Amino acid sequence: MKKVSNLVAGAFLAAVALAPGWALAQGQAAGERYGYGPGMMGWGEGGYGMFFGPLFMILTLVAVIAAIVFLIQWLGGGSWQGAQKPTGPAPLDILKARFARGEIDQKEFESRRKVLAE
Repeated sequence: MKKVSNLVAGAFLAAVALAPGWALAQGQAAGERYGYGPGMMGWGEGGYGMFFGPLFMILTLVAVIAAIVFLIQWLGGGSWQGAQKPTGPAPLDILKARFARGEIDQKEFESRRKVLAE
């Protein structure tokens, strides 16, 4: 019983939603009323074509460009983050470790540290 009532309610709502469209479809077109054909780009029917036409053209162009960029990015296997930072210890840490092991003296350590600071 509940399925039938849901079905009837759905049919009623569909009829209510579609009724304005059916009614408008029965009316005369502007060309028949005023004796001319459809205006350029929809001007005879409200002029929305002058706004939505270029808008959808621009949106389509943006979507195509974005799809191409994402496709190239996906095929290239790259990332949007740019250049990757090198992994491993920093040069100053390596210099400190060499000084601590005694491989270089204090004078050489100071001169190389100044070069790295530049």
